[in-house]
Amino acid sequence: MNWIHYIAIAVIAYLLGSVSFGMIVSKMAGGPNLREVGSKNTGATNALRVMGVKYGLAVFVLDILKALAACVLGRLWMGLNGAMLAGLFVVLGHNWPCFFHFQGGKGVASTLAVMLLTFPIPAVICYVVAIVLIATTRFVSLGSITLAVLFAALVIATNWGNWLVIAWVLLIAGLLIARHHANIARLLQGKENKLSFKKRA
Repeated sequence: MNWIHYIAIAVIAYLLGSVSFGMIVSKMAGGPNLREVGSKNTGATNALRVMGVKYGLAVFVLDILKALAACVLGRLWMGLNGAMLAGLFVVLGHNWPCFFHFQGGKGVASTLAVMLLTFPIPAVICYVVAIVLIATTRFVSLGSITLAVLFAALVIATNWGNWLVIAWVLLIAGLLIARHHANIARLLQGKENKLSFKKRA
């Protein structure tokens, strides 16, 4: 009856992911509806650009914590497969939250946590590369996309033949890249916004 456990993990993880801390933090701080300003995403980057570093960092940390909680639950319950399943569904919940009209973020912070709780060594390598890239270019989107591609490449290279893991990492990376489709277009056009720690007026 393991399938019942996997269904339970998926449902719990999705519901955790659906807790949109961007919306919650913004409301508690008396800020705007993040779905109506900036990039119209509810994640940490839009929160930072619209409300400033303090609130952006708060959203980032909370989004990481909810994904960590989901993956820890999945791993304790059903091992690595449980963690991977929880990771996938917590990201789906973050991107399309049932509590907030299915309008969420791009899943970067949540994906960072999922990476660490599933394949930590590739994750740390990807963190370093992404941080260096963002620091030098100030394009968060470029760092995020590179992180997804590199993580998929490293996990596939170290798990060749394990088709479940390969399918999973392609889904995780694909979701992150797909959510950045508009950023990719702007990067190619030279119109992408650079990271700024100044709150927008």
